[in-house]
Amino acid sequence: MSEKIYLSVVVPLYDEEGNVKQLHERILEACQEIGKPFEIIFIDDGSKDKTVEICEGLSPLTLIKFRKNFGQTASFDAGIKQAQGEIIITMDGDLQNDPKDIKLLLEKMDEGFDVVSGWRFARKDTFSKKFFSRTANLLRKVLIQDTIHDSGCSLKAYRRACFEDVDLFGEMHRFMPALLELQGYSIGEVKVTHHPRTAGVTKYNWKRGMKGFVDMISIWFWRKYSNRPLHLFGGTGIVLSFVGTLVLVWMAIDKLFFKATLSDKIWPLVGIFLILVGIQLFVFGLLADIILKNYYKGQGKMNYNIKEIIQN
Repeated sequence: MSEKIYLSVVVPLYDEEGNVKQLHERILEACQEIGKPFEIIFIDDGSKDKTVEICEGLSPLTLIKFRKNFGQTASFDAGIKQAQGEIIITMDGDLQNDPKDIKLLLEKMDEGFDVVSGWRFARKDTFSKKFFSRTANLLRKVLIQDTIHDSGCSLKAYRRACFEDVDLFGEMHRFMPALLELQGYSIGEVKVTHHPRTAGVTKYNWKRGMKGFVDMISIWFWRKYSNRPLHLFGGTGIVLSFVGTLVLVWMAIDKLFFKATLSDKIWPLVGIFLILVGIQLFVFGLLADIILKNYYKGQGKMNYNIKEIIQN
């Protein structure tokens, strides 16, 4: 019987023909130095160059080929689901992450962390890319309030348990530490090396940035109100309805006691509008609360995560 795999290295690729062979060599060298059973998983995300052709000549390697370009998050999801290791390492395929830093992640994980994220302390990117990344990090700190400096760094280590019942969508791979921290997993961070890109072109653009921002809002909602959506929508609805009622009462007093003409004023419509919107939000909150409870029941789980049960 073969040894149980300890380490799975998952790497998405998209038009990286100039990097993939050297990347495989560096990962292989780093894993052999660790001295435990490992596997290397490459996911080709619909490359149009010779990336697949080069990968087919590499060994050891598990190659997952997509029919078309589905995105980096989908690639990570497919690779993670294929992985058999106790520890799963994710990294980019552009040689900007250094496989030698895998050892640093594992050493930090030995301190008891469930997730260890790389921190590109000295980034080797263009000014525009660093500007957008730092803006995103600032928004992430405000909305998500996680404990790491660099969520955009793909070089991360996870324990296998982190991905039980987890599916990745959109640009969610960037926020996995934040999502897992919400579930009670411990998150660590280490400074890692970051190299300038020497071959190929970056796949990051403003569209990915917008998708990431939308996903960030989604995580903000899950962090704050995933267990109590009625508090957000119902509470907001009650406030709006109350304000709308005050506006209508004010208009009624103005009409009855001060003989004001309301036909040329917009405030009665504003009051009615606020009440109707408030009622809709409250009903939406009730429906969201029902849907959420059915979601947890359908998944056979509850809105909490037990680390362990100790019986003495």
